[in-house]
Amino acid sequence: MASVDLKDNLLGISWVDSGWVPILNPSNVLEYFSERSNPFYDRTCSNEVVKMQRLTLDHLNQMVGVEYILLHAQEPILYIIRKQQRQSPTQVIPLADYYIIAGVVYQAPDLGSVISSRLLSAVHGIQSAFDEAMSFCRYHPSKGYWWHFKDQEERERVKPKTKRKEEPSSLFQRQRVDTLLLDLRNKFPPTFYQPKPGEKPVPVEVKKEPEVPVEIVKPPEERETKPPAPPGPARPAPQTTPNKPPPEKRARLQ
Repeated sequence: MASVDLKDNLLGISWVDSGWVPILNPSNVLEYFSERSNPFYDRTCSNEVVKMQRLTLDHLNQMVGVEYILLHAQEPILYIIRKQQRQSPTQVIPLADYYIIAGVVYQAPDLGSVISSRLLSAVHGIQSAFDEAMSFCRYHPSKGYWWHFKDQEERERVKPKTKRKEEPSSLFQRQRVDTLLLDLRNKFPPTFYQPKPGEKPVPVEVKKEPEVPVEIVKPPEERETKPPAPPGPARPAPQTTPNKPPPEKRARLQ
């Protein structure tokens, strides 16, 4: 089971043999890659057949099957080895690439693995952000939703308390006082005014409006009572009509 897990997770492992690192060069890098302890090397490849028969690597072009070639070399630190499937001397199918950096062997990821890894990283970051945001959310039936951060209480404690400036009067009081002053000015206009500072005040001519006579209503006790009229000839009594009974109510025909 360990070998199966190792093959399934080749993108997450690396291999190195410290004894080869000082002498590593383009001529022996394939021999270094074919070490038995290297998990990236396939024992059934054509390179193993050529090695057992003590042939040169030029014979790989005449064989069919899986083989390893040195694709790129940048001495002394970088070597790229390709695993490919040879079907004819002129036709091959790339299977995987391996890069060796300072003697450490890694498998190069394919495009699908790179995209999948990027997407998983992005989704994980977004999910972590949503989880952290939800941990700061609070709800109460009377208040609704609000945010409560962990460092909010510490900031309120550290933040110096500034005294709020007390205004001498509110806007309502100022407007109300202005209204009262204007009313008093209309009722009691000034008798003098000063055109310029330092000059003598000049009296103001106030036009008096004609007073409207006010009718005084005397109480009923003070009203003059008229003497009764002298008796005269008797007036005829008014004719009274006999009281008639109310009309009878008739039922309406439906």
